[in-house]
Formats: sequence, C-alpha cells, structure tokens
Amino acid sequence: MTLGTSLLLIAIGAILRFAVTVSTSGFNIHTIGVILMIVGGVGLVLSLLYMTMADRRERAASRPVAYEDPNYPARRP
Repeated sequence: MTLGTSLLLIAIGAILRFAVTVSTSGFNIHTIGVILMIVGGVGLVLSLLYMTMADRRERAASRPVAYEDPNYPARRP
C-alpha cells in the first residue's frame, strides 16, 4: 500500500464516518468509515516506515569508496 492509497482510504473513511447521514439496515456506514480510516492509518505508518528503510539502504550503498593507486605517487600536503 502506497502513501497515496493510504491517504485516499483515510479520506474516504472520514467522509463515510462524519459526512454521510444515511441510515441503512444490515450494516452501519459509520463503522465502515472507521474501519477504512484504521486501515489507511496502518498503511500510512507502514509506507513511511518502508520509505525510511529504503532511504537508509540507498544511502549506505552509495558511499564513495576510497581507492589508492599504488602506481600513482601519494599526495602529501
């Protein structure tokens, strides 16, 4: 689940929970809204965690490696 999908689920859940005033028999629209907000919140946390971990891996892998050529005279200040 990506960041955009999580935000979309939170928005749809909030609309169902707070803006819809229709009452139905058989299921409760407000409960579905709360469930969508919870799923969106969990997805948001997992997306942010994944993005943070991927950023750490990328930075660790892209560090320049110091290389000294034995045939080239060393620079001394």
